[in-house]
Amino acid sequence: MALLWLVLVGGIVVVIHGVWFGRPALRKLRYSRQFSKLRCYAGDELEMVETISNEKRVSVPWLRLESMMPVSFVFRSGSGMDISQGEIYQNHKSIFTLKPFTRITRKHPFTCTQRGIYPLNTATMTGGDLFGVWRSTKPIPLQMSMIVYPSLVNAEDLPAIYQVWQGEVEVSRWIVEDPFLILGVRPYGAGDPMNRIHWKASARTGELQVYKQGWTADPQSWIVVNIQESADMWSVVTRPEKIERALRYAATAAVDAIGRGLPAGFAHNGYHVGGGRDTLRIEPDYGTPHLERLLEAMAETELKCMVPMEQFLNDEVRLNEEAQQIRSYLLITSYVSAAMEHEIARLHEQGHRVTILPVEDVKGNTKAVSA
Repeated sequence: MALLWLVLVGGIVVVIHGVWFGRPALRKLRYSRQFSKLRCYAGDELEMVETISNEKRVSVPWLRLESMMPVSFVFRSGSGMDISQGEIYQNHKSIFTLKPFTRITRKHPFTCTQRGIYPLNTATMTGGDLFGVWRSTKPIPLQMSMIVYPSLVNAEDLPAIYQVWQGEVEVSRWIVEDPFLILGVRPYGAGDPMNRIHWKASARTGELQVYKQGWTADPQSWIVVNIQESADMWSVVTRPEKIERALRYAATAAVDAIGRGLPAGFAHNGYHVGGGRDTLRIEPDYGTPHLERLLEAMAETELKCMVPMEQFLNDEVRLNEEAQQIRSYLLITSYVSAAMEHEIARLHEQGHRVTILPVEDVKGNTKAVSA
């Protein structure tokens, strides 16, 4: 009989405990997540700060916080979380015990190892009493995303031709002809393209005359990445390390050019996050906001080819016929096919410069640098 009363009283205590502590466990709880930066380069070390507060008079015996993170976010060991890793995402679990009117802040250092756009809007709180009579779960809306740019490359690790392109662009800012600035006419010279011939002046003088153009201080530099790893490749990239290296070269060139006060644009022949059926083309411009736009476009590049590079270059030839703007291309590619050489020659005939920056297999590890 005494045992029965003990069980009955114990059951009543457990129920009361569950009703008192478990039922309101998630009420008046506030949770926030912040990152030291929401834009960074691959390889940067950041810090995630979680803050949770209990704004009621009742303690929370236990609270489990779960969130999904990209597997490319490598958290330092001893960060106070239980991490279950998958191939794409990793599940993080943190356990809290909160006294009345208590706030707890936890800092978790981690490293972003892979470029990309990462939505970070999944978090779930689960709480209850000690005996498991009451348990409730609540999703937490967190509208934020992390943008991880390609890591930069040391100048000495880039192919030597990059220094040549860099010097040409720097010098050409004072010597590039501006097709929109017409100063008059002059006799035809070797190498002048046919579209510069002034036919009326030629008929009047009896010899070929071409437009005499002024000079511009703002050459248009285009950084173009070939998503194809070979001429035979189509659709999804099979050797992603090559294209990732190409994007690192592109990011380094963009940071360098805009840092020198030169306008730079970016384009590639692949798919990109949120894009349609058109290839990406970002017109050259100046300044930090434009640089961030270029780096973000590199971060969201998908390793999947949309059009062959020879078709992309053919489209550039057509666009340049309409725009009448002299450009300097830095074509970052792991190969050059005969069809590509043909289109590059057509660009040269139009007066543009095309510098090939090869992406070759690297035996050693290429060191990354931070901006």
